[in-house]
Amino acid sequence: MPTITGVTIDDVRFPTSLSADGSDAMNKDADYSAVYVTLTTDTAAPDGSPLTGHGLTFTIGRGNDIVAVAARQQAETLVGRDLEEVLGDLGGVYRGLVSDSQIRWLGPEKGVVHLSLAAVMNAVWDLAGRHAGKPVWRLLADMTPEQLVDVADLRYLSDALTREEAIALLERQQDGKAARIAELEATGYPCYTTSAGWLGYSDEKLRRLCQEAVDEGYSHIKLKVGVDLEHDKVRCQIARDVIGPDRKLMIDANQVWDVDQAIEWVQALAEFDLTWIEEPTSPDDVLGHAAIRKAVAPIGVATGEHGHNRVMFKQFLQAGAIDYCQVDTGRLGSLNEIVAVLLLAAKFGVPVCPHAGGVGLCEMVQHVSMLDFVAISGTHEGRVAEYVDHLHEHFTDPCIVKDAGYVPPTAPGYSTQMHPSSVADYRFPEGAYWRERHADAVVAARTAAG
Repeated sequence: MPTITGVTIDDVRFPTSLSADGSDAMNKDADYSAVYVTLTTDTAAPDGSPLTGHGLTFTIGRGNDIVAVAARQQAETLVGRDLEEVLGDLGGVYRGLVSDSQIRWLGPEKGVVHLSLAAVMNAVWDLAGRHAGKPVWRLLADMTPEQLVDVADLRYLSDALTREEAIALLERQQDGKAARIAELEATGYPCYTTSAGWLGYSDEKLRRLCQEAVDEGYSHIKLKVGVDLEHDKVRCQIARDVIGPDRKLMIDANQVWDVDQAIEWVQALAEFDLTWIEEPTSPDDVLGHAAIRKAVAPIGVATGEHGHNRVMFKQFLQAGAIDYCQVDTGRLGSLNEIVAVLLLAAKFGVPVCPHAGGVGLCEMVQHVSMLDFVAISGTHEGRVAEYVDHLHEHFTDPCIVKDAGYVPPTAPGYSTQMHPSSVADYRFPEGAYWRERHADAVVAARTAAG
């Protein structure tokens, strides 16, 4: 009987704060970090290699260790279980983990315990893809409508989406799946770049990176805003001068504004022909987003990277509060919950543009967007997935972007396996990089003390 034999949890942190990569109005010193989960088994993958599953969630430094503790509590319940039983009921495995009453009490379905759940279930999904010999987007796209709905967590959603409606929605997309897969393989899935627009970059670096993005074929570019309105005007003008009038420019405030302030600030930047304002206020304020959306139209409102579960997305959609739905593969409870949100968004006719500003998120969201295109929405009209050009070298199957489009992954799994050397070097605090950094800090302190 093939069995899940063990779990390893690693606290992996990269020093991105040193170069201001990831900097925004709320988070000025982010060290992109991952709680990295590895599930081992006593069997082999189709290619004969040991069958393992790798998953992660994303944080920005301190507190990553707290998420790691929670992930261990959840993942250890899988050790000793029959592999075929687990992979034969991925919806049931998810529901079992999320319904653990003592751990659930710490959320429920939000915060640390939901971040950790994402890491664990992402590892299970990677394991499922590797076991089947398929990339996860294709594993899901090949499911029947009933099988895909069985994966989705539809609890608390029946006032907006019933199981029967979800199945009917998927059935309507069945006929064109093969053609859409062929289109993906030919042209990829469109993406936009945030790599040019981190708030800590100089104006000169912003100009240079915007030009590089244009040269690489990007038609959508996003800037961080929200600290200084006059400087935001300067930065938006630089970006618009470089990208020209026909490319799309989006801005992201990372939650720093109250509702009235958001309206005033976005209206002051409207002259730059903005496509959307992202996270203009508290990520929990459904009615605030609705008010902002009404006031700043035709500029769209985007949010979701801190939407802590599918119920929040249901409320945003029911309230007509967003124009773009931004799921996060480390914030929501894995693909089980993401599929539910994709179904909700398709019913409400709101495009899904996943958030990917973090380590490993690009690797996962490419699967999400491709599943949405092939099996759920049937279109990428008005949709672009985020891409940031950071830290992909640490993954064994990094995402590939060509001509501003994600190339469909072909390797089995969820693209979430990290190189062992990267884990060893950046494991916190004992990894080689952090040991050396600590030694340098001690020397600097002693030198300063005389």
